[in-house]
Amino acid sequence: MKFIAATCLAGSLVLAGCAGTNNNSSSPSSSSSPQAGGTGSKIAGSAAPIYPRDSLSPLPSGQAHSQSVVTLAPPVDMWDRIRRGFKMPNLDSDLVRDREQWYASRPDYIQRMTERSNKYIFHIVEELERRNMPTELALLPYIESAFNPQAISSARAAGMWQFMPATGTDFDLKQNIFRDDRRDVVASTRAALDYLQKLYGMFGDWQLALAAYNWGEGSVSRAIAKNQRLGLPTTYSDLTMPAETRMYVPKLQAVKNIVANPQAFNTELPLIANHPYFQTVTLTRDLDVELAAKLADVRLDDFRALNPAAHKPVLIAAGTPQILLPWDNAAVFQRNFDAYSQGQYASWTAWVVPNTMTVADAAQRSGMSEADLRAMNNVPPRMLIKAGSTLIVPRGARVKEDVAAVVADGGHLSFQPEIVTRRTTVKAGRADSVASIARRYNLKPANVAEWNDVKPNHAFKRGYSVVVYLPVRATVATRAGTGIRPVQTSHVAAAPARRGGASSKAAAPRGSNVAKVPASSKQQVVREKRGGTPVKKKR
Repeated sequence: MKFIAATCLAGSLVLAGCAGTNNNSSSPSSSSSPQAGGTGSKIAGSAAPIYPRDSLSPLPSGQAHSQSVVTLAPPVDMWDRIRRGFKMPNLDSDLVRDREQWYASRPDYIQRMTERSNKYIFHIVEELERRNMPTELALLPYIESAFNPQAISSARAAGMWQFMPATGTDFDLKQNIFRDDRRDVVASTRAALDYLQKLYGMFGDWQLALAAYNWGEGSVSRAIAKNQRLGLPTTYSDLTMPAETRMYVPKLQAVKNIVANPQAFNTELPLIANHPYFQTVTLTRDLDVELAAKLADVRLDDFRALNPAAHKPVLIAAGTPQILLPWDNAAVFQRNFDAYSQGQYASWTAWVVPNTMTVADAAQRSGMSEADLRAMNNVPPRMLIKAGSTLIVPRGARVKEDVAAVVADGGHLSFQPEIVTRRTTVKAGRADSVASIARRYNLKPANVAEWNDVKPNHAFKRGYSVVVYLPVRATVATRAGTGIRPVQTSHVAAAPARRGGASSKAAAPRGSNVAKVPASSKQQVVREKRGGTPVKKKR
């Protein structure tokens, strides 16, 4: 027994010595204080515990602060996760109750809207939490676009966050012939949250920030300044604003209330799992949209719903470096893409027009019909394609290079109106020549000489009928919607009256020649043969 007691005592002394050695160590890793950003705990045995040296005293009530408590249970679904991140002050008004009634009486609309958000809302909530922003803002696309990334307003705002073209440019959303990042799921979300953070920094109030998102920061600032001059409060509810902005925050509050307590509004929200819906996949080659969907084994409509920014049938790798695919289809796409050996990845490419030309000329050079070229590139009627414009055209089998980055980033399409000219004659006055006729009608002397088969220094006899091609203005002789066919009356642009000269005829005779030429004075006017197509009037 004595031997056992002695052994225990020796073991205690050894352990005490080890503890003392650790306690006196100067190594930073043995510090007893928790590291910044850590959990506050250390690996067992790495440091001695710290005990209070003095007696404990009660904490004064003024120094007591509530701390956030992290629940151990993960969110049940996305709705639960969104509810946990609510931070904005609630708005309680008759307008909120009016919008609650409006949404609650339309369960089918709420069902369609919330099901559509299934593809996007996880990513939005992730970004909001990363930025420590209120998760109510994840509900804002319900108000803006009903979570439709292809939505376009009458004011040309686009995407589920409804960016105007200029505002999109301010927040680095590319808009060219290949893509419109205002519709892009990831890029537009990044821009929208950047904008909302900027507005909150300006006004220090989320309701005012939302008002500015809808109405513009300048308008909200002026409304605040006006109330300040009048000695009035400057909260959202106190400002004078348009009806749309007045209803904006109440709409969001109504949706928030329904999400917070759907049973109270007899509403059933569809299950949205707390899991990413999509993955990003790097695009290394130009790729047809239909082929991309096929390689990923997803429906074409589902592919477009995740990649709504691409509004052409081809994805340009230099301008669209990543695509979004459903979570389980990303690996399928990569495997099928690597194994693909059935021909070209892309059947379309980009062609930069070398000089201003007609649609017919561009179609002939690209191997397309004029109708197909117009449809593919949205070319309006009565327009010429300006030099430097980029067109989507078929990609020949011999073309191996993908579209260059400079074209993918800066591709644009510009037009200039066709000038329709009509052949007419004017009577030469005393001492009229090719040069004087050209000056009178703002024409090139070389063209006047060519039309009349004379030399550029030729002088006309008085009364001689000089042939010129002058611009035509088309007019409609009846109102639209009357059912009466308009009378096509073409008027030749009048020339300035000069002493000794004869004015042009008011209208060219029936069957006279018509020519379409570029608006630029550098383009040569070409004389057409007799029997040309009459000019069409613009409705």
